[in-house]
Amino acid sequence: MADDANWPRASAWLAGDHLASATRRLGVLGAPLTLGSITPGRCDLAPEAIRKALHRFSTYDFDSDVDVRSLHGEDLGNVQISQLTPEAAFEPLSQAVRAALEGREALVLLGGDNSITRPGLLGLGLHPLQCGLLTFDAHLDLRDLDAGLSNGNPVRALLRDGLQGDHVVQIGIQSFANSPQYAEIAKEEGIRVISADEVRRCGIEKVVSETLESFRRRVDVIYVDLDLDVMDRMFVPGTPGSRPGGLTPAELRAAAHLCGMNPMVRIMDLVEFDPTHDIADTTALTAAACLLSFASGVARRP
Repeated sequence: MADDANWPRASAWLAGDHLASATRRLGVLGAPLTLGSITPGRCDLAPEAIRKALHRFSTYDFDSDVDVRSLHGEDLGNVQISQLTPEAAFEPLSQAVRAALEGREALVLLGGDNSITRPGLLGLGLHPLQCGLLTFDAHLDLRDLDAGLSNGNPVRALLRDGLQGDHVVQIGIQSFANSPQYAEIAKEEGIRVISADEVRRCGIEKVVSETLESFRRRVDVIYVDLDLDVMDRMFVPGTPGSRPGGLTPAELRAAAHLCGMNPMVRIMDLVEFDPTHDIADTTALTAAACLLSFASGVARRP
């Protein structure tokens, strides 16, 4: 793609290109944690793949008439955790998240697998009772903790840490991707579960808007876990856990934008992308588009 002075690239924005009027700051931090994955793979390669994909996007959100260069986009590099277990990575990642939030409107965490969600949320530096967790995921992530931490149990681990079940909303949960035992745990804990089929019936904007509003009365901050396997597998072939029947990229981009617009949302993670299984950069481009949609939403905050 030829360079064009009138077609600014999103990769240049993340490298520091912003408008003179930009005052807000959005950090992007890589969290290449993968050793705890139920399905072994190379999710540790995802942060660089997503950064590379940004080169193929402009900075202009046509639908919202927003140029993300109205934000300081700051690439904070990667936390060096790719060779660590989830237990060993907890402290360095949570500390890096806390430092990255200082002076910034919001933070995007580029996983890595879903095991980054727990240190990401606790990196907010607040008691879990003050936090809300909104997940976009095909899975409940409530597996048993007996065998240690993994990408299959971050929500279960956070409940053990003190996060209230009724402060958790899970959007996009799919049939034949979970078990009755873990569905019962979600019910017992008071977790609100919204299936992919319910999203299609009600519309993603309505579901996300109502969810964010429900958090406003109960928590101080919101953490958004955007597991790319919530989408239909045809759109994200690089996600080990995706299934047919998931959400679409358009729905997830709309969701990311709405979350970005909400000032209570301090962190969004993008997880469960293994570039070694991607086809034609489809998953990388989708993840990059979600990052930019979130940034566009942050730029629109009142």
